[in-house]
Amino acid sequence: MDGYLQRQSSRNGYLGDQQSLRLRRVSSQVSNQNYPQHDWSSEPAGEDEVDNAGITPEIRSFPYTMALKRAVRQVQERQVPVLSGSKSWKRVKSLRKLKKTTREFLSFFILWGKSLQKIGGNFGGGVLSYFVFLRFLVVLNIGSFLLIAGFVIIPSIVFKHVGNSSEISTGVEECMKYDPAPQALVVFYQFFLDLLSGTGFMEYSFMFYGFYNNTMVADDNFSYNIPLAYLFTAIFYFAFCLICMIVRMGSAARVAVATGGSTVVNYSMIVFTGWDYGCLGDKATKLKQKNIHYQLQVDLEEERLKKQAASRTLGQKVLLYSLRVLMFFVALGLSAAAFLSIFAATVSSQDKSDVQGILGLLYEYLPSIAITAGNFLVPLLCDQIALIERYSPSITVVVALLRAVVLRLVSLGVLLFTLWSQITCYGNKDDSLCETCKYHHEDYPCWETRVGQEMYKLTLFDFLINIAMLLLVEFPRRMVVDNWSCKLSQWLGRQEFVIPSNVLGLVYGQTVVWTGALFCPVLPLINTVKFFILFYCKKITLFYNCRPALKTFRSTTSTFFFLVVLLIGWSLALVVMIYSIAVIHPSWGCGPFRSHQNMWLIVPKSLYNLPEVTQEFLFFIGSQAFSIPLFALSFVVMWYFIALASVYGKSVALLRAQLKLEGRDKQFLVKQIEELSRHLPIPEED
Repeated sequence: MDGYLQRQSSRNGYLGDQQSLRLRRVSSQVSNQNYPQHDWSSEPAGEDEVDNAGITPEIRSFPYTMALKRAVRQVQERQVPVLSGSKSWKRVKSLRKLKKTTREFLSFFILWGKSLQKIGGNFGGGVLSYFVFLRFLVVLNIGSFLLIAGFVIIPSIVFKHVGNSSEISTGVEECMKYDPAPQALVVFYQFFLDLLSGTGFMEYSFMFYGFYNNTMVADDNFSYNIPLAYLFTAIFYFAFCLICMIVRMGSAARVAVATGGSTVVNYSMIVFTGWDYGCLGDKATKLKQKNIHYQLQVDLEEERLKKQAASRTLGQKVLLYSLRVLMFFVALGLSAAAFLSIFAATVSSQDKSDVQGILGLLYEYLPSIAITAGNFLVPLLCDQIALIERYSPSITVVVALLRAVVLRLVSLGVLLFTLWSQITCYGNKDDSLCETCKYHHEDYPCWETRVGQEMYKLTLFDFLINIAMLLLVEFPRRMVVDNWSCKLSQWLGRQEFVIPSNVLGLVYGQTVVWTGALFCPVLPLINTVKFFILFYCKKITLFYNCRPALKTFRSTTSTFFFLVVLLIGWSLALVVMIYSIAVIHPSWGCGPFRSHQNMWLIVPKSLYNLPEVTQEFLFFIGSQAFSIPLFALSFVVMWYFIALASVYGKSVALLRAQLKLEGRDKQFLVKQIEELSRHLPIPEED
């Protein structure tokens, strides 16, 4: 009777004593023995022993359903091997071992994998996010250059020597005057000046727009249109970068949404899912421990500042918000002063373009010097302003990034606006300087190459400034701080690795490349080499010249914001490309679009040369009969994903509320157990 009650309690879900567990184990063994076992590896019976349904007497003797008996018969006929438990476990174990070995082998091909692990362990996720962002830009530029080289640079070099080039242009003879051929013999310092400014022997090379001709190769089995390839490669280049950024933003947004901006959720993710079980060796383990320590330190700092903000009185809040508004206008005034200086430097540089020698090189680099000086001084002053504003570390990074992106990208926009104004005579085509050629031909006989040279100089000057800062500022500062004990060295101290300014340096450099890629196709390759060297320079200065930051910040939201800022730079470059393609008249004497009113006209001209079936298909794609249903379908799909995301968000919110209620129920039950244990006597064992 007791055994029966124990078995009944085990069936009803109640815990029994050791006797009931043993009984359940025995009963399960007995049930397994009584259940009909079938030998899956047995050979099927002969044809004379099979009935009309295809069932053998052996299978018919078991209490199976007819569908199951037929399935057993099919298994026997096909002789499907059924693995035992030990065999299947060995296979799973071998597959896991193979997966682990493959992952370890592929880890050697991950760019800067060990370096990033070391950086994250010593300086936290905030600094690590900068270097991960830098690696993303390196890979992006490598893919971009391969795209441009495969469709523009290599075909242009090959077909330029093969021939079949249509150099005929219908422009005015005066507008076609352009002779970039360098002198046969030049002194050495002139060679060096040409290398820095992109003139001379570099001007008419595959680096710049003027080298490429309006070549079209046509054969019975092959045809290639260099102007069309040049334009479409630029468009696909921008689309490729946009897709990469969106994919990257999606992965970063999932992490940010998973944490939900909550410190408690982030803490739970760190505790329960933060450890990397693929860490190999004591060194990697210690680095991962340090990284988790920094993440917890960020959460504690955020909570401390939230409590401090909640304890402020009404008067303190009014004073703080007033100071923030005042500091906003001060930062805006500093940025406006920097913009005016860049505008004046660009105008002076273009007016002095005929000056030769070292002084001429100084005038050519005057806009770059003004942009670099403004980008160096204004953020320093804004850092002091941030001390007065007293934001949280994460918000401080976001505000600093916003100010820096406005400064850097608008500075680049001012430079481009000044160039376009002088090229197009401030948009006045009736001006005497632009009336004949539709652009200022006297100063800009090949204006596309001139813009490409400006972007080349900006990229090169930014790289040289980074190297000079490392050698002339950061290393001497560390030596002074470590070897001298005066008050000045103590006040300076070792520098911190400032995330906003370094990230904006990358965004600025990438925006310059996007802006100049249409006019200087080799610029992505130059930027790849620049970022590759910059990674090691920043790594050296991080480990030897910098100290860990006093104020850390959460890297999940900042990583997403880095990509948002990069998307803003991409949008600025896209506006420049659209304006150059659709509005400004191409140069008459150089480039693949010399015989067209604008660059985009090559598309309809090439379209009409296609077969009639292809033309009808493309016209149908561009018609309303195709675009309106496509737009409606896209809208429905987008609305579906928005609704799905909303449902998931509500489900997550409900699950979080349920977890909170379960936690409260557990606390209530623990209190009830404690109260019962106080009132009820505990029986003593005999």
